[in-house]
Amino acid sequence: MRVGIGFDAHRLVAGRSLVLGGVAIPFEKGLLGHSDGDVLLHAICDALLGAASLGDMGKYFPSSDPKYKDASSMLFLEEAARLLRQTGSRLSNVDATIIAQWPTLQPYLEAMRERVAKALGLELTRVSVKAKSSDGLGFTGRGEGIAAMAVVAIEEQE
Repeated sequence: MRVGIGFDAHRLVAGRSLVLGGVAIPFEKGLLGHSDGDVLLHAICDALLGAASLGDMGKYFPSSDPKYKDASSMLFLEEAARLLRQTGSRLSNVDATIIAQWPTLQPYLEAMRERVAKALGLELTRVSVKAKSSDGLGFTGRGEGIAAMAVVAIEEQE
Protein backbone atom coordinates (compact mmCIF):
# COMPACT_ATOMS: atom_id res chain seq x y z
CA MET A 1 0.00 0.00 0.00
CA ARG A 2 1.23 3.48 -0.89
CA VAL A 3 -0.22 6.87 -0.02
CA GLY A 4 -0.13 10.15 -1.94
CA ILE A 5 -1.04 13.66 -0.83
CA GLY A 6 -2.02 16.58 -3.03
CA PHE A 7 -2.70 20.27 -2.50
CA ASP A 8 -3.77 23.15 -4.71
CA ALA A 9 -5.00 26.72 -4.28
CA HIS A 10 -6.20 29.35 -6.72
CA ARG A 11 -7.31 32.96 -6.49
CA LEU A 12 -11.00 33.84 -6.93
CA VAL A 13 -11.59 36.43 -9.67
CA ALA A 14 -14.57 37.98 -11.44
CA GLY A 15 -15.33 36.85 -14.98
CA ARG A 16 -14.57 33.14 -14.48
CA SER A 17 -16.85 30.18 -13.84
CA LEU A 18 -16.41 28.32 -10.57
CA VAL A 19 -15.88 24.59 -11.12
CA LEU A 20 -15.04 22.22 -8.26
CA GLY A 21 -14.91 18.47 -8.60
CA GLY A 22 -16.12 18.87 -12.17
CA VAL A 23 -19.32 20.54 -10.93
CA ALA A 24 -20.30 24.08 -11.94
CA ILE A 25 -21.09 26.12 -8.82
CA PRO A 26 -23.19 29.29 -9.15
CA PHE A 27 -21.05 32.13 -7.73
CA GLU A 28 -20.01 35.62 -8.78
CA LYS A 29 -16.35 34.62 -9.04
CA GLY A 30 -14.36 31.70 -10.38
CA LEU A 31 -10.86 30.32 -9.90
CA LEU A 32 -8.03 31.87 -11.86
CA GLY A 33 -5.93 29.30 -13.66
CA HIS A 34 -4.57 28.24 -17.02
CA SER A 35 -7.15 25.43 -17.11
CA ASP A 36 -10.56 25.62 -15.43
CA GLY A 37 -8.73 26.03 -12.09
CA ASP A 38 -10.54 23.12 -10.39
CA VAL A 39 -8.47 22.94 -7.20
CA LEU A 40 -10.19 19.77 -5.99
CA LEU A 41 -9.32 17.78 -9.10
CA HIS A 42 -5.81 19.26 -9.19
CA ALA A 43 -5.19 18.13 -5.60
CA ILE A 44 -6.49 14.64 -6.37
CA CYS A 45 -4.32 14.45 -9.52
CA ASP A 46 -1.20 15.37 -7.56
CA ALA A 47 -2.06 12.81 -4.88
CA LEU A 48 -2.50 10.08 -7.52
CA LEU A 49 0.74 10.95 -9.29
CA GLY A 50 2.63 11.29 -6.02
CA ALA A 51 1.46 7.93 -4.69
CA ALA A 52 2.97 6.27 -7.75
CA SER A 53 6.14 8.44 -7.71
CA LEU A 54 5.19 9.87 -11.11
CA GLY A 55 5.83 13.52 -10.31
CA ASP A 56 3.17 16.21 -10.31
CA MET A 57 0.62 17.83 -12.61
CA GLY A 58 3.13 20.33 -13.98
CA LYS A 59 5.12 17.46 -15.49
CA TYR A 60 2.18 16.20 -17.56
CA PHE A 61 -0.04 19.28 -17.97
CA PRO A 62 2.26 22.35 -17.96
CA SER A 63 0.53 25.73 -17.80
CA SER A 64 2.91 26.83 -20.56
CA ASP A 65 1.18 24.45 -23.02
CA PRO A 66 -1.61 26.26 -24.90
CA LYS A 67 -3.56 23.02 -25.40
CA TYR A 68 -4.45 23.10 -21.69
CA LYS A 69 -5.80 26.67 -21.80
CA ASP A 70 -9.28 26.57 -20.19
CA ALA A 71 -9.19 22.74 -20.30
CA SER A 72 -11.51 20.72 -18.09
CA SER A 73 -9.58 19.30 -15.16
CA MET A 74 -11.60 16.09 -15.58
CA LEU A 75 -9.27 15.38 -18.51
CA PHE A 76 -6.30 15.71 -16.15
CA LEU A 77 -7.90 13.42 -13.58
CA GLU A 78 -8.68 10.74 -16.16
CA GLU A 79 -5.13 10.92 -17.54
CA ALA A 80 -3.57 10.75 -14.05
CA ALA A 81 -5.67 7.64 -13.35
CA ARG A 82 -4.52 6.10 -16.64
CA LEU A 83 -0.87 6.80 -15.78
CA LEU A 84 -1.40 5.19 -12.37
CA ARG A 85 -2.91 2.07 -13.94
CA GLN A 86 0.08 1.81 -16.30
CA THR A 87 2.31 1.28 -13.25
CA GLY A 88 0.24 -1.79 -12.36
CA SER A 89 -1.14 -0.10 -9.25
CA ARG A 90 -4.80 0.10 -8.30
CA LEU A 91 -6.46 3.06 -6.64
CA SER A 92 -8.08 2.10 -3.34
CA ASN A 93 -9.69 5.32 -2.12
CA VAL A 94 -9.72 9.12 -2.25
CA ASP A 95 -10.29 11.49 0.68
CA ALA A 96 -10.39 15.19 -0.16
CA THR A 97 -11.20 18.47 1.56
CA ILE A 98 -12.03 21.83 -0.03
CA ILE A 99 -11.24 24.93 2.05
CA ALA A 100 -13.48 27.89 1.17
CA GLN A 101 -15.23 30.60 3.12
CA TRP A 102 -17.69 31.16 0.26
CA PRO A 103 -19.73 29.88 -1.46
CA THR A 104 -21.45 27.24 0.66
CA LEU A 105 -20.43 23.94 -0.95
CA GLN A 106 -22.51 21.42 1.01
CA PRO A 107 -25.26 21.23 -1.66
CA TYR A 108 -22.69 20.22 -4.31
CA LEU A 109 -20.51 17.71 -2.45
CA GLU A 110 -22.45 14.60 -3.46
CA ALA A 111 -22.31 15.55 -7.15
CA MET A 112 -18.55 16.11 -6.79
CA ARG A 113 -18.13 12.66 -5.21
CA GLU A 114 -20.10 11.09 -8.04
CA ARG A 115 -18.08 12.86 -10.76
CA VAL A 116 -14.75 11.92 -9.14
CA ALA A 117 -15.79 8.30 -8.54
CA LYS A 118 -16.98 7.92 -12.15
CA ALA A 119 -13.81 9.47 -13.61
CA LEU A 120 -11.62 7.17 -11.51
CA GLY A 121 -13.73 4.03 -11.93
CA LEU A 122 -14.28 3.75 -8.18
CA GLU A 123 -17.32 2.81 -6.14
CA LEU A 124 -18.87 5.89 -4.55
CA THR A 125 -18.08 4.52 -1.08
CA ARG A 126 -14.36 4.86 -1.90
CA VAL A 127 -14.52 8.62 -2.53
CA SER A 128 -14.93 11.25 0.18
CA VAL A 129 -15.23 14.98 -0.56
CA LYS A 130 -15.66 17.39 2.34
CA ALA A 131 -15.78 21.18 2.65
CA LYS A 132 -14.48 23.35 5.46
CA SER A 133 -14.30 27.07 6.05
CA SER A 134 -11.23 28.56 7.66
CA ASP A 135 -13.32 30.73 9.99
CA GLY A 136 -12.17 33.97 8.41
CA LEU A 137 -8.46 33.13 8.63
CA GLY A 138 -5.98 33.48 5.76
CA PHE A 139 -6.65 33.97 2.05
CA THR A 140 -9.48 31.42 2.03
CA GLY A 141 -11.11 33.02 5.05
CA ARG A 142 -10.98 36.45 3.42
CA GLY A 143 -12.66 34.99 0.32
CA GLU A 144 -9.60 35.65 -1.86
CA GLY A 145 -9.25 32.06 -3.01
CA ILE A 146 -10.11 28.40 -2.54
CA ALA A 147 -7.77 25.56 -1.60
CA ALA A 148 -8.07 21.78 -1.60
CA MET A 149 -6.17 18.85 -0.11
CA ALA A 150 -6.42 15.20 -1.10
CA VAL A 151 -5.04 11.90 0.10
CA VAL A 152 -5.19 8.69 -1.92
CA ALA A 153 -4.23 5.12 -1.14
CA ILE A 154 -3.07 2.79 -3.89
CA GLU A 155 -2.31 -0.91 -3.90
CA GLU A 156 0.73 -2.09 -5.80
CA GLN A 157 0.23 -5.17 -7.92
CA GLU A 158 3.03 -7.71 -7.85
